[in-house]
Amino acid sequence: MAKKKTKTKDVEAVQSIEEVIETVEQKETVEQKETRATTLMEKYGLDKEQTIAIRPYFDPNFENMGLENYGMTLHEGVYHVEEMSCLEINGVKRYVTGLNEFAPEVKMLPPKEREARVGQIRGAVAQLEAELASNIIDPKDPDFWNNVRLLKPDNDTLWSKITLKLSNEPVYLDPKTDPYDLIKIFSIQAGGFSMVAKNLNEAKTDDKKKFYLDKIEETANTRTEGTKLRNRALAALQNLYDTNPTKMFYVAKVIDVGSTQYVHSTPNDIIYENMDDYIIGQGQERNAETAAKNFLKVSRDNLQTLKITALVKDANFYNFLTSEQGFIKDAMSGTKLGRTTEQVIEYLMDPLNEEILNNLLMKVEKYWNS
Repeated sequence: MAKKKTKTKDVEAVQSIEEVIETVEQKETVEQKETRATTLMEKYGLDKEQTIAIRPYFDPNFENMGLENYGMTLHEGVYHVEEMSCLEINGVKRYVTGLNEFAPEVKMLPPKEREARVGQIRGAVAQLEAELASNIIDPKDPDFWNNVRLLKPDNDTLWSKITLKLSNEPVYLDPKTDPYDLIKIFSIQAGGFSMVAKNLNEAKTDDKKKFYLDKIEETANTRTEGTKLRNRALAALQNLYDTNPTKMFYVAKVIDVGSTQYVHSTPNDIIYENMDDYIIGQGQERNAETAAKNFLKVSRDNLQTLKITALVKDANFYNFLTSEQGFIKDAMSGTKLGRTTEQVIEYLMDPLNEEILNNLLMKVEKYWNS
């Protein structure tokens, strides 16, 4: 019996050791997971609110060493470090902080806008002084800037250390919890970082900007604008196809560079397909937003305007119109019709010039009816 009792204790002891080892291993695993999670949060800023971020911008329609095919701005593993812009005039440095009410861009604002802007700047500076320097100041104090310690416009020690480290990954900014993020946002909005646009719209129009400040609500609105515009253009095309194919024919001739490919016998489905490609940016205009705008603009013209515009395009192609000494002339009569295409269209729409209009139509419609 004694032997059996001893054996039981040994078994229990072994089991206890195994349980301890398993518990330790579990604890280590949890700690390792927590460490990895913390590392990821520190690396990508995932612990911050993610409604504001600096994101890379790329345009798939423009070549960037093939990176545009992968939705990348920089090569993998590469990052760009940029310091806040500093302007030096006559030995005086001025950082583009967005927190300087004496900056030229603020002083040039209309009185009411300037007053509101100064109030915004002082409110932010007062908040930052409290958070970074434990300095409580009143934004309405007449001696406000005399009481500022850290965020003085000429504090080179502070501003020279404000930098952005950017890559293909978004950099999240949380101005509610990180005062330095608030500083960066103000500077970006003032143009303080040469490669970062203040919003998506600016990034689209300035090819020097490789990144942009993304405020989710604003950026979503900007992104959907293009989608809504494209959908309106496609709806207009569908309406023309269903209700007015003759007008669709002339719209296509006005829009398409190769207008002479369209004749009255061209199937409506072919015209529809070509215009659909044009609207989504797969025609001669590669920017889908610009293409959609142009289609909507042309489709709103009346039938007479469209027909005469198409006539002028094709008459010029078939050399029924010539250019001489800055004027566009009727090749047969030598009559000056105007200096620009718009002037020629206006001339031909005048009832007094109906004879020249009919002569041109008679010639061009032979091709249209072929």
